[in-house]
Amino acid sequence: MHSLSQRLLLSVAVPLALFFGFMTLVLDSGFRTLSSGRLHELLDEQIIALIAAAEPERGGGYGAPIKVLDSRFGTPRSGWYAAIRSAHHDWRSPSTAGVIVHFGPLLTQGQRKFLYTVAGHKRLAIESRGVTFADDPHSVRPVTFSVAISLTPYEEQLWQFRRRMVLWFSILMLLLLATLAVLLRAVLAPVRRLEREIHEVEAGRKEVLGGGYPRELSGVARHLNALLIGQRKRLARYRDTLGNLAHSLKTPLAVMRSALSGTGESAQSAEAIGAEIDRISGIIEHQLKRAAASGGALLGQAPVAVAPIAADLRAALLKVYGRKDLSLELAIQPDSQFIGDRADLMEMLGNLLENACKWCRARVRLAVAVEPAAAAQENLTLTVEDDGPGISAENRARVLERGVRADETVPGHGLGLAMVRETVELYGGSIAVDTSPLGGARFIVRLPGRI
Repeated sequence: MHSLSQRLLLSVAVPLALFFGFMTLVLDSGFRTLSSGRLHELLDEQIIALIAAAEPERGGGYGAPIKVLDSRFGTPRSGWYAAIRSAHHDWRSPSTAGVIVHFGPLLTQGQRKFLYTVAGHKRLAIESRGVTFADDPHSVRPVTFSVAISLTPYEEQLWQFRRRMVLWFSILMLLLLATLAVLLRAVLAPVRRLEREIHEVEAGRKEVLGGGYPRELSGVARHLNALLIGQRKRLARYRDTLGNLAHSLKTPLAVMRSALSGTGESAQSAEAIGAEIDRISGIIEHQLKRAAASGGALLGQAPVAVAPIAADLRAALLKVYGRKDLSLELAIQPDSQFIGDRADLMEMLGNLLENACKWCRARVRLAVAVEPAAAAQENLTLTVEDDGPGISAENRARVLERGVRADETVPGHGLGLAMVRETVELYGGSIAVDTSPLGGARFIVRLPGRI
């Protein structure tokens, strides 16, 4: 997870969910304790009322007039049940009609018992007390009074409380997270702006970062701008210095060539030395020019359109290789751009196309495409292929080395493809060599670019 906002939201959401979960458990436990206490109080009240209403019956036992008890004791299957029991007598309230209720064992004088049972697929809470009446006409004997109340209303109330509590806590947590997200969006807006401006600088749409950042980010923006400006100044200084060096080397070479023409050496020796001096001069001029123009991918560098450069190179190569019946095809994605120096792109494309034209039989193809999903340093793909003899697998890595040629009989210095590889590496890209569907070699170069 690379987003600071997502990390902060997650780091707050997890403790918040744990806190609300803990609070839910605490409140649920408290509510169950209160409900249980209220249930015990209700059972105590009803059993006292039952004892107070008890009257002796002819059979020797005790009963209770329903009219003096809660009306629910007189309604069958109401969920409220009462019983007065002794060793030889068992009275039950009319509400037990059709329901088998086990009120538990008989109790002795002063004994109390609380238990849970099931009757008619409903859970019941039962409280029983053992009582002895001093004026019992059938001698003193213990009588067990029991009251049972269905737990269904309490369980429904408990589940309703739980559902409401979870619902309200969930809504509250979502509201808190939404509020936090809004606050984070406002607080992290300068960070997102810094990220956006850095992308614009990388894409070449801006040269430096803007101002007006908060104190915590103003130093970062200021130092980044200083790095960008310093990088451009150093590159300009290198170019000037190398240009002066190139100009300085030309004069001694010219003097050497002039001196050789005036010496008495053989014409053949002088011609050979002059050719080597010309070669050295050409290499030095080319390398110094290339070093002065190349700097790799610079932040804030304006993108270069590929199509016009490819069209110019195509026209020039068709003239140079006019003796061949050459077909140089261009398949360039519209608006494709290279993020880098124009001279570097021209040199890379020029070397690749010239190499293809040199070795092809009659057909060369250049394809250019931008892949936005690829890495930033490799989303521009240049593919140059020909229908020539191709490059063997063992030579594919060697041809990219300095001074190496696949065929020593063909004129050249073996520097063109090596310079392409070095320039590609300066930009953080890649170059690969394989076999083209046309039959010859295929060079695939990946560089920074955009549409």
